[in-house]
Amino acid sequence: MKTFVAGLLCLLLPLAPAWAEAPMQVYTRATQSLDGEWKVIVDPYENGYYNYRYQPFDQQADPPKGAYFRDAKPESPTDLVEYDFDRAQSLQVPGDWNTQDPRLYYYEGSVWYRKKFDAPARRPTDRVFLEFGAVNYRADVYLNGRKLGVHEGGFAPFRFEVTDRLRPRGNSLVLKVDNRRRADGVPTLNTDWWNYGGITRSVGLVVVPELFVRDYRLALASLADREVAGRVQLDGARGGEEVSVALPELGVRQRVRAGADGQAEFRFRVPGARLWSPAHPQLYRIEIASGSDTLVDRVGLRTIATRGRQLLLNGEPLFLRGISVHEEYAADGGGRVRDADQARWLLERARSLEANFVRLAHYPHNEHMARLADEMGLLVWSEIPVYWTIDWANEATYRNAEAQLEAMIGRDRNRASVIIWSLANETPVSDARNRFLSRLAARARALDDSRLLSAAMEKHYREDDPDVAVVEDPLAELVDLVSFNQYIGWYDGTLDKIDRVRWQIPYDKPVFVSEFGADAKQGLHGDAGAIWTEEYQASCTGGPCACSTGSKASPGPRRGSCPTSVPRAGRWRACRTASTARA
Repeated sequence: MKTFVAGLLCLLLPLAPAWAEAPMQVYTRATQSLDGEWKVIVDPYENGYYNYRYQPFDQQADPPKGAYFRDAKPESPTDLVEYDFDRAQSLQVPGDWNTQDPRLYYYEGSVWYRKKFDAPARRPTDRVFLEFGAVNYRADVYLNGRKLGVHEGGFAPFRFEVTDRLRPRGNSLVLKVDNRRRADGVPTLNTDWWNYGGITRSVGLVVVPELFVRDYRLALASLADREVAGRVQLDGARGGEEVSVALPELGVRQRVRAGADGQAEFRFRVPGARLWSPAHPQLYRIEIASGSDTLVDRVGLRTIATRGRQLLLNGEPLFLRGISVHEEYAADGGGRVRDADQARWLLERARSLEANFVRLAHYPHNEHMARLADEMGLLVWSEIPVYWTIDWANEATYRNAEAQLEAMIGRDRNRASVIIWSLANETPVSDARNRFLSRLAARARALDDSRLLSAAMEKHYREDDPDVAVVEDPLAELVDLVSFNQYIGWYDGTLDKIDRVRWQIPYDKPVFVSEFGADAKQGLHGDAGAIWTEEYQASCTGGPCACSTGSKASPGPRRGSCPTSVPRAGRWRACRTASTARA
């Protein structure tokens, strides 16, 4: 039996200047929001970034006023300044530009964003960080005409310390946001979700003391002993600082000392703790303090394990019933989810279908999703956008993917709802791909070996029997949950094929069918054999319903059947909704 506990942190991320940075817990801290109206300039030729020799202005010793990040005004009639943020159009942040302006719906390229703000109140020794929830895809960030840095990846948080770069009044924050798809990007040129551009998640300023609690990890390390273990990471520490960890509702308060690296480890028992589960999503208040700083959060205590072909949550067998969800909001013009209310709307839709599980496809979603899942008792699969065929042999592409993996795990590793880190979706087997994903798997294990590891793989058919579908992939040896997508009756044959297919899955591991079924146009009715109708979707999805997840690898269920482990009242609905979306 291999056990994974939502628990002990094995490795804290080092500060790395190129692609990654140490995680920083910001969600529960007070922030000065920079959300709202931002001025924007659409720049398809990037005239605000390059000179006529295609040389970046921000790499020049004295950038001209014509560089948009200068946010300059002409001082004389002869000053060549061809832009004016003050007179430019506005967009709302957070938000994508595609659904805010019909002229930008199909636009891929550069848009400059500018926000004016005053510095937050602070003490002379306080530090200030500029935090971005996500920007899609590349963000060049400038403050008061000076470049702070670059971030790539459309779904990960990132930040810059701006303590010494703020003016008391009238700060100018400028971003060049570029959402163009790239062959060496993650994801690459081709996906099947919309390429929303813009500052899609919140932006804020976080004020902390000179010494502050940057990150922590706490969870149940032993189910039998109800033992909790974890680690705190201080920023600005010199070694020897006292760290207090308290769970007031459980009567726990422990004091430990930080080492020279600012890390402090702790371990204690909570015999009376109620474990987190979908039926009882118990969360406890945690208070971590050092010096004048206190970080407050809420955590759930639970374990996730595998035993042969079974999943075990808190030592008990677990059957997953769920749907795949994109980070899109159908109402109010659509587009990317912008706030907690929209995230809750999505998760409540899943709950109304009697789901206990959501796959957050195909990229890390807004932090609201995992935190609300904690509260609502929904189990979560979280993944990075290593999707279809990326540039497997490109080392820069790998480092980009690894940085997105590190950001996802660093942000959400204290969320009890998250039980699966997923490395990829529908990637074709090759030596280069296998090496790439093997490295990602090893990195994920080093960062957090407390959860299950998976990836959505593909099936193929036996040459000697076209009715036997085979799931066999070198990646399956590296993960804990054998997961695959299948669309029999939709991309793969017609409805009559569903009854004929048998399954061959040669792994003694839990099996999860991460996508299946058919698409439909809402409200379109007709013959059950006509594609795009709701009747066709019901016939296709209602077939291999047990494959939404399961513990038996072979043979596959027959159309219309469900395993006895699914509650009878919820069988059809839970199975049907597991494939309402292709992606």
